[in-house]
Amino acid sequence: MADISPITRGRRKPTGSGREVTIWYLMRISGVALFVLALSHYIIQHFIFDPSEQTAEWIATHRWNQLIWRVTDWALLMAVLVHSFLGMRTVVLDMVKGPRARIVIMSSLYLLAAILFVLGTIVVATLEVKPGVTE
Repeated sequence: MADISPITRGRRKPTGSGREVTIWYLMRISGVALFVLALSHYIIQHFIFDPSEQTAEWIATHRWNQLIWRVTDWALLMAVLVHSFLGMRTVVLDMVKGPRARIVIMSSLYLLAAILFVLGTIVVATLEVKPGVTE
């Protein structure tokens, strides 16, 4: 069973300096990055640009035609992937007791994460650029 903090009712920071501590910190860093990126995405999409004008064509010709928007959207996607898969990893380690089942589930989880990482990167990197539009 996981070591629960009596003060916060959450997981305590793992002791030592190994992989679990690194994952513990990465989970917190990805959570902060996710908060900042999602909030900035929401503010940009709903307050800076008019939502009634944001069609798929507008996104393809104006927003995704600039490298900064592609990088920002890719970073948001990667923050979601890292944070969600680390969270699922924690759930699997806490709930699955059998070593064989844990290996199968964790391997499947890592494989799915790798596939989604590659697919997301391919989609963001290879979307067709519309020439001549820079607004």
